[in-house]
Amino acid sequence: MECGLEDSVVDWVLEHPAALMVFEQFGIDATCAGKSLEYVCRQAGIDPAVVLAELRRVVGAV
Repeated sequence: MECGLEDSVVDWVLEHPAALMVFEQFGIDATCAGKSLEYVCRQAGIDPAVVLAELRRVVGAV
């Protein structure tokens, strides 16, 4: 499964366990009640594109 900004943080972790360390790096709660990655990033004041790029880098390296 190719995860994106519209997928929840939980989906990212379930599909790609290595994503958890990226969320920890950015201070994103991985138990965000199913909210989309984009929503969670914007609520935290983090650029979603930066997080997505890091996630894809880490997931691609696995």
